[in-house]
Amino acid sequence: MELDHIAVAGETLEEAVNHVEAALGVPLQAGGQHQVFGTHNRLLGLADGLYMEAIAIDPDATPERSPCWFDLDNFSGTPRLTNWICRATGLPALLESLPKGAGEPVALTRGDLVWDMAVPADGKLPFDNLFPALIEWHSAHPAPRLDQQGCALRRLVISHPDAADLEELLPLKDGRLVFETGSAEMEAEFDTPHGIRVLR
Repeated sequence: MELDHIAVAGETLEEAVNHVEAALGVPLQAGGQHQVFGTHNRLLGLADGLYMEAIAIDPDATPERSPCWFDLDNFSGTPRLTNWICRATGLPALLESLPKGAGEPVALTRGDLVWDMAVPADGKLPFDNLFPALIEWHSAHPAPRLDQQGCALRRLVISHPDAADLEELLPLKDGRLVFETGSAEMEAEFDTPHGIRVLR
């Protein structure tokens, strides 16, 4: 299991994009639509093979299944960092060793990108949605295609009342990940062309 990307949700895609661009001071680039769940996104390439997506429900789409991934059906309020996504190989076997609510693989495509995403039956990930969403890529990874804007993830802080239990469940070692006991929320710290910036 490795950190793959992080997601910022908004009630609209414009709000999510504006939130990221205001926080980091760099522009996002075009993403696309996710037909199965009726969402759309814009993207930011990060150093070290990571990326960020701003994501929201697409008001012009008709989803093929529900509930929506990332619990977007229940999202409201100001845009914010909501999810972190980890890639793995052998996703079905990995899910057998993780909490039941981590989801079941759903086959997805967008253009020439092909992947499976573990999506919970109710759309809600364990630990108040702070459990990582799990992805297995079956095509080239999107990160190398993205423009670099001089941004690199320094730290991703995952705060939860049961943060120690969450960390213990995950077969993951990444010095950028910090688990803290506290209210359920996330914060990401980046090196940017404008200095260190924080995204919440």
